[in-house]
Amino acid sequence: MNKGDHNLRLLFLADIFNRQTDENHTYSALQLIEMLNGYGVKCERKSIYRDIDDLKEYGMDIVNVRTPKRGYYLRNRNFSVPEVRLLIDAVQAAKFISEKNTKSLIYKIGSLVSEYQEEELRKQIYINGSTKTDKEDLYETIRTLDKSIKGRKQVQIRYARRSIEKKYLVRSEGKVFVVNPYAMLWSNDHYYLICNNDKYANLMHLRLDRIMEITEMDNDAKHFSKVSPYKDKFDIADYSNKLFNMFSGEEEVVTLSCSNLILDEIIEKFGEDVPIKTDSDDRFRIRATVEMSEGLVNWILQYGTDIKVIMPKSLANAVKEKSAQILEMYE
Repeated sequence: MNKGDHNLRLLFLADIFNRQTDENHTYSALQLIEMLNGYGVKCERKSIYRDIDDLKEYGMDIVNVRTPKRGYYLRNRNFSVPEVRLLIDAVQAAKFISEKNTKSLIYKIGSLVSEYQEEELRKQIYINGSTKTDKEDLYETIRTLDKSIKGRKQVQIRYARRSIEKKYLVRSEGKVFVVNPYAMLWSNDHYYLICNNDKYANLMHLRLDRIMEITEMDNDAKHFSKVSPYKDKFDIADYSNKLFNMFSGEEEVVTLSCSNLILDEIIEKFGEDVPIKTDSDDRFRIRATVEMSEGLVNWILQYGTDIKVIMPKSLANAVKEKSAQILEMYE
């Protein structure tokens, strides 16, 4: 047998261990030889042991067990079943991935575990197509934006919007404009492009599933330091922590009095390092830098009396005004 045949046999054997073995499905050397024959690959008994040793030396965690059934199987993979389950659930829940792309992506993720483990995972998959976008070229949009962000180039996009016309909900053809792309962010069940409209001096957020056309341009993008507080690196983690419901605005330090009942929610939103001081037996105060916006006001209102704005007064007044508008609606 030449070297090429041996290499091909190793590839098929590795595939068998990856996809057809797990702790509940083990195979003897003779069974592995039969499985290789099914691929049209011939193998002798003493060769299979050498091949298994070669795969183990390569790094595959192949073990030989005696109970409950004697045989070989792949014990550990790059991804465990719980990890694959998390990936599948994330894709399943993502509204910005079309139903067709969701099914395709879940199929690919499923190949990270054995066929038997994948089958068990598939029993728990439910795809609600009614909540999914109809945009099938999302990957191409992401690919273009990723290239443009890395290359610091402008992009021209056509962005669709929804409106009510003659009592019917429609999606317009949208406007065409040029933006300077800086980052992509998954938030509130949608995937957003953080960018700057070249005509203005602030940041804006565009949903990727509403970008109908996109073209990379030769023009260099405006540096993010001209439209944001970041100088050397656009810190997407810091930026997202300051956002509320993807509304952007001017940065300002706020002081909030919060009920102890929502301590976990506050920590999850602002991080472990947010300064916290006791306000009373059942309340605490925090100071945090946020972006002032309608999204912040709405976020505060959802907690009712569990959050009270101490500073700035402009934010407290905005919350009061919005509360009065809501009250007036129901009177």
